[in-house]
Amino acid sequence: MDKAIRNDIYDQAVKWVLEAGTIIRDEMNAPLNIETKSNPNDLVTVLDKRIEAFFVQNIKEKYSNHFIIGEEGYGDSVTSLDGTIWIIDPIDGTMNFVHQRRNFAISVGVYQDGIGEIGIIYDVMSDMLYHAKKGEGAYKNNQQLPQLTSDVKLTNAIIGMNHFWLCENRLIDEKTMQNFVKKVRGTRTYGSAALEFAYTAEGIENGYLSIGLAPWDVAAGIVIVNEVGGVTSDIDGNEVNMLEKTSILTCNPILKDEIITFIRNGRK
Repeated sequence: MDKAIRNDIYDQAVKWVLEAGTIIRDEMNAPLNIETKSNPNDLVTVLDKRIEAFFVQNIKEKYSNHFIIGEEGYGDSVTSLDGTIWIIDPIDGTMNFVHQRRNFAISVGVYQDGIGEIGIIYDVMSDMLYHAKKGEGAYKNNQQLPQLTSDVKLTNAIIGMNHFWLCENRLIDEKTMQNFVKKVRGTRTYGSAALEFAYTAEGIENGYLSIGLAPWDVAAGIVIVNEVGGVTSDIDGNEVNMLEKTSILTCNPILKDEIITFIRNGRK
């Protein structure tokens, strides 16, 4: 993507993300009209839908030839990564939003012909903006994030992962992951994939594992993690398909092979 074009899109995207955050803060205490989607814990509110519609309207008015993949279905039916594609999660961590009124984020990734060009993750309640442009570094608000260190070991690593890894599941023997948890220094669960990516980029987590994430959960985070020297793959080490749901590992590259080996040894 041409740098001038990327800068224009980035400036617009940041402006819209901050505006969307203001809408959420102003209206989050109104009745939310909570619904469920794929299961009783897969929540959506009127604000999820409103924020996605807000992005779609603005993007289509400004960039009529761009495509949109959005969690709530207001975007396009995209079957190819050709062209410029916005991948949006209006409220990542809706359960946290509903129950806690914190620990949720707006996530916006912009891809050109399958390449991540822009990543923006906005922690709405903390007013913390993680953002990156391809090849230009990653930032937390106005502070550039340093490159990830090369001295971390799995035994002193903090890994983001939820409890589903430790329960009987279709992917991996739970005892393998119980041993994994015993090996690392500690685990954390924040309930928002976008924030987990941001924390991995910041280096306050050394990696993040999750079962069954969608493109809108990871699109922005991949760009941001890339810019600090991190890596993202599926749990078998393969490149992430941005048109499919898959299980994800993002981490400090020093840890990737060891984590993948752990997972591979427990795969069903």
